[in-house]
Amino acid sequence: MVHPSSSTAFWAADLNSYSLHMLECMALPMGRGSVCQLLASLLYGLEPVMDASEDSNFLQDMLMGNTLHLLIKVYERLLQFQAQSPTPVQPGAEELLGEIMEELQRSGVSGDVCELISLLFKPDIKALLYVHDCVALKDYGPLLPPLPDDSCGSDQDSVKVIRLIRNQELLGATIKRDGSTGGIVVARIMKGGAADLSGLIHVGDELREVNGITMEHRQPQEIPSILALYKETVTFKVIPGSEGEQAAPSPLIFVKALFDYSPLKDPSIPCKSVGLAFIKGDILQIVSQEDEVWWQARHINESDVQTGLIPSQQLQERRVILQRPETIFNSQQVQQQGAAEQIDADYTAISGIHIAGTRRSFRQSMKAPKMWRRDATPIPTYQEVMSYKREAEDLQYLVLLVGPSGVGRSDLKKKLLLSDPDLFSVPIPHTTREQRKQEKEGVEYNFVSRREFEENILSHKFIEYGEHMGQYYGTSVDSVQKVLAQGRVCLLDAGPHVIQRLYTTEFKPFVVFIKPPPIERLLLSRRSTRVITQDGTPTLLDAYFEDMISSATAMEQEYGHLFDLIVVNEDICLTFSELRNELKKLQRGTRWIPAEWTRM
Repeated sequence: MVHPSSSTAFWAADLNSYSLHMLECMALPMGRGSVCQLLASLLYGLEPVMDASEDSNFLQDMLMGNTLHLLIKVYERLLQFQAQSPTPVQPGAEELLGEIMEELQRSGVSGDVCELISLLFKPDIKALLYVHDCVALKDYGPLLPPLPDDSCGSDQDSVKVIRLIRNQELLGATIKRDGSTGGIVVARIMKGGAADLSGLIHVGDELREVNGITMEHRQPQEIPSILALYKETVTFKVIPGSEGEQAAPSPLIFVKALFDYSPLKDPSIPCKSVGLAFIKGDILQIVSQEDEVWWQARHINESDVQTGLIPSQQLQERRVILQRPETIFNSQQVQQQGAAEQIDADYTAISGIHIAGTRRSFRQSMKAPKMWRRDATPIPTYQEVMSYKREAEDLQYLVLLVGPSGVGRSDLKKKLLLSDPDLFSVPIPHTTREQRKQEKEGVEYNFVSRREFEENILSHKFIEYGEHMGQYYGTSVDSVQKVLAQGRVCLLDAGPHVIQRLYTTEFKPFVVFIKPPPIERLLLSRRSTRVITQDGTPTLLDAYFEDMISSATAMEQEYGHLFDLIVVNEDICLTFSELRNELKKLQRGTRWIPAEWTRM
């Protein structure tokens, strides 16, 4: 049995077959005008049931397309020749070609003979003669081998013979050994594969033979090598399994992969050839979750409808836990420290020691990268996402620029502000220091008293804050909301801990991670900042750059699953150009956001 490679191909073939059948039913040959009238009548009759759906548009395009009209021309020519009752002079043109070639080779070698042999050897001539024989014999379908002689034996009611034409593609099914019977049965059918499109093979079917080779005493791992011997046609003899109720169609589920996966490196996957490889950040469509251990998925940016196996969320979480046995020990330490942390909660909230500040001047005082407790966040596996496009009435985007200290976040933010001040803006920070003469309230800073600042801290009104030289500095939630209400993109240069604070439906942040290049490139690109003093000591030590890379690595490991964009800042001008282009595309395009943001 020949199965279509896609539903679209099936529609096209079925519609063309129906059109020819409709024309053949006419008693007399029809002129082209009559056929066109028939098509017009068909479209007129379908008009009441046509709508704006994809199927209706496809049907209308097919009826009005060039393919159908060319088919009508071929049909008219066939009718003309049918009226003349032509008889082929030689139905075996290919066989005749072989005889001619033998005669030419025996006749001797000359210039004309060599030229004729070369001409007859051309693939175009062979293809033409092959088509001639097919038309002469009226053999327009694929040539299938005969059914086995014993296909109608005593067990014909319980055994089913299935023949598939593979077209060099995978069958799209996995097998296993049945624990009770010991037979080899179909474990799963991959959506979009040859077995699925044929509709003839089902989960639970027991394989008895493959192209006449018995499956008795065979191991499941032997079957792929047997199937590899047959590139085109495969014949199965199966015993149908117990067919349960057909599962309802699953809703469309899209996920963002939060880890890298290679099926070739996974020893536990049922079949490596049907595994689906992906990297962190890829968007996948989950096609089937019937198996709790192995899901079926496909990449959304590929036209191939065939799916592959990926580890389920439950399986991946179990793997990560088993690879991190220290998690249990860490969780016990956290519980023991919980009481002490609760007692000092108010003090740390006022002092701001637990959070890096918002000003560059006191961020540079950090000598070592901040380490985060890994067991404090969920295990990153998959994040359900949905496509989102900002409407005109929606708030603008909040863009979070995160990265290690000194990587260039502030410089990129300033360049973006200067490039388009009507689109980009920044929140006005709060401070408790005295206002200077050249400063204006609400322009450089919002100047508040120390008591008011501390009250806002306890009320959780600050996104982040810190203390420098005895004065508070901080960025409030209200200041961010004010920028977004003005219809501008809010640029926020913040620490990575701020992501989870703003990762909400209200803000829908677009998180950009500014990453330093490798140490060799970093030392080269920052050589102008490594000024040598009089005593020969560079102002920025190499250890500073090593700390920057270590901090970036720690941030990416802890928060990488929340990043929407990663840019490597090796050259500030090139990085700025790349970042600005991505933010411009964000204005008119779509992005994938967590599905939970659309459900609140």
